[in-house]
Amino acid sequence: MPRLKAITTGSVPSFLDVVLNLDEGDESSSLASQDTWLAQMKAKGTGKLVMYGDDTWLKLFPGTFDRADGTTSFFVSDFTEVDHNVTRNIAGELQNDDWNTMILHYLGLDHIGHKGGPRSPHMVPKQREMDDIVNQIYKAIETQDHLKSTLFIVCGDHGMNDAGNHGASSPGETSPALLFISPKLKGLQKNQDAPLPDAEDFQFYSTVEQSDLAPTLAALLGFPIPKNNLGALIPEFLSIWPKKADQAYLLHQNARQIQTVISAASGTKTFDSALPVSSCANPSSDYEELACEWQGPSNILMSARVGDDMDPQWALPVTMWLRKAQELMSGMASNYDMSRLILGQVAALLAVIFSLYAATKTVSPTRSLTPLLVISIAYSIMMFASSYVEEEHHFWYLATSTWFGYLTLRGFKRTTTTFPSHLLLTTTPILLSLRLLRAWNQTGQKFAGTPDIVKLFLEPHPHFLWLLVGLTYVWTHRQLVYSFHGRIPVPINYPAMTGLVLAAFTFKAAFTLEDAPELVVGFVKSSLLDFTRGASLIARARAVFVGLGLATAAGMGFILWEWKMGGRRSRRSRSKRLALASKKKVPARAEAITTLQHLYTILALTQSRTTNTPLFLIFNLVYWFLSNEIDAPEDGGKSLSTAELGISSLLLQYASFFAMGGSNAISSVDLSNAYNGVSDFNVVLVGVLTYVGNWAGPVWWVFGTVVLLGKIWRRDQNQKRLGSGGDGKRGDEEREAEVSMVEEQGRIGLFKTYVAVMTLFTAFSVAAVMAACTILRTHLFVWTVFSPKYLYCVAWSLGQHLVVNVGLGGLLFWLGSL
Repeated sequence: MPRLKAITTGSVPSFLDVVLNLDEGDESSSLASQDTWLAQMKAKGTGKLVMYGDDTWLKLFPGTFDRADGTTSFFVSDFTEVDHNVTRNIAGELQNDDWNTMILHYLGLDHIGHKGGPRSPHMVPKQREMDDIVNQIYKAIETQDHLKSTLFIVCGDHGMNDAGNHGASSPGETSPALLFISPKLKGLQKNQDAPLPDAEDFQFYSTVEQSDLAPTLAALLGFPIPKNNLGALIPEFLSIWPKKADQAYLLHQNARQIQTVISAASGTKTFDSALPVSSCANPSSDYEELACEWQGPSNILMSARVGDDMDPQWALPVTMWLRKAQELMSGMASNYDMSRLILGQVAALLAVIFSLYAATKTVSPTRSLTPLLVISIAYSIMMFASSYVEEEHHFWYLATSTWFGYLTLRGFKRTTTTFPSHLLLTTTPILLSLRLLRAWNQTGQKFAGTPDIVKLFLEPHPHFLWLLVGLTYVWTHRQLVYSFHGRIPVPINYPAMTGLVLAAFTFKAAFTLEDAPELVVGFVKSSLLDFTRGASLIARARAVFVGLGLATAAGMGFILWEWKMGGRRSRRSRSKRLALASKKKVPARAEAITTLQHLYTILALTQSRTTNTPLFLIFNLVYWFLSNEIDAPEDGGKSLSTAELGISSLLLQYASFFAMGGSNAISSVDLSNAYNGVSDFNVVLVGVLTYVGNWAGPVWWVFGTVVLLGKIWRRDQNQKRLGSGGDGKRGDEEREAEVSMVEEQGRIGLFKTYVAVMTLFTAFSVAAVMAACTILRTHLFVWTVFSPKYLYCVAWSLGQHLVVNVGLGGLLFWLGSL
């Protein structure tokens, strides 16, 4: 949508358009009241306007088109129907002579890029399909009389990077093709070679701005330039007009129109009269400097319009001035309210101070905050470098590996000289797991699209992929059956959980068959999909969601039942309670929370890419390691404290986000699972599904952290009840402080500590990102690097921290405490 604004108005879109672009139901971005070349063509009254393809055009220009057939642009798994809906209308429209503008917006290439990247096996066949359509239209222009004066433009609104995404600033993303085709343009041929050799920067022939399309169309088709245009007439077309006076007129109209925009933006009348020499010797602003430089091009245009003999390159100074004006206004496209920016920064700094104060009062001992402060300060410094923002995942991978390396090495501390072979068996898998996380998906900008585990091992070997996928679902099935054991009769429990997991697995197989059929091996098709042949993807997804809803309701029911019956159990003797504690029996409510964690795993698997499914096996291995670290070791080592669990959760939430392919670029937002089970656009449902699809890993770790907090509470309760046992090894200072805190605040003190840890980092990160965006607001990459990072910062602070960590985590912790 932002690029369509640039193409049709000639103006620079605002960054808010990126946000509105994700909301298909939003109509606030309509261009119905703005001056566009579409409005000018409609005002000419020489024919109807027709459009087929991306329905964004219908939302941007309501009531503009006389005939239209829109296709939603966010069902990115569809490569065929979205284009067939366009192509089927072409033959009929080429026979009609009642239109003056026809827009065909194909989505297939974009969808293939999002799903498989530019090297997808679907890419070349789709490009050949597009070639055939171009050939069909051009032949009609050549052979049909009513199309003789047709101008045929082939262009892209954006490109893609090596991962198939777009929205950042790499050459592949910002260099889409632009081709003007018409029999009347044959006189402009310059005997250029074609095709040209590949170029890494994608620069071929000449380069223009997308906004240049508006004034160029105005000149070629004979209508006024849109009033908010910042584009410059493409100079290669000037030779169409044989008279220099006509060429000068077009350039002058373009210049005067941009001057009007500049005057409105600057609030001055700089171009109304010639500036004195003294002002031009020392211009007070960029606008004044531009006005001084206008004098030369203005004189050239005046000479050309009166027919004076001119140098063959006479138009070059004019086009250079237009480019400079364009660059100036593009850089000034946003007005910054510094007072509000400073006010927001002060509020962010106050949040840091208050969260730091709260953390020191909540976390005991205070020195356990040292690793968190190191992480927060290092992260804050990193936010002021664009390259580090783009490659942020390296920071989290390094921090996570370092932290878990510390936790594992800490376990080697023993009171004897015996080599701790059992600790070595624990250390090796956890460090190997973190290395696999790091190599699973290449993300960021510099190495996006380079070989990783998915590209090197899983995609070329789909049998191995489905073996891992099957193991993931089998493990989850085992966990679900075990967690419901004793609550649901076995004749109901096993079939119900098996049906739920099979429904989720068959949906994943069917979705992959539609999304990436090359990844679906024969035995998956034959052995599973045949059982549900004929069911649509929407029906399959809804079956999974309904099953999850029923199972979640059952889990919640067990929690409430345990709470209701708690009064009776509370009357049991203290000796029985101590006996249960000494046996480390897990309370039924804690097991019910674990059940909710496993049910969320099914949801996360449903919303994740198939190639990311095995990551949840790795998550479970790391979770097992943390669970073991919580238990008091028998060798005198330190067990995991609540603050350390909070730091671990923070690191794993971010590391899992990047391991699943996330980045700080808008282009990495995965929309492939945003419409699972949804037949019509609903901003709430699609928003939730999109969030779960992109933050599946971080949300999973919130569930896991809450379960582990319950385990820490039970451990500390055992320590408090059993005491030191007379062996002098009751525990370290941190655990004693934690037990003391639990005695003072109750169980909620553990969750307060966790929230304090997460809030402190969130406050640091928000303050740093806001400061970076404010200080670097004139940076070259402010819109392509820092502004997207700010949006992600909002998602992390409001979505992940406030809603998930505090809201959902608090709800789960409360349910486990009933």
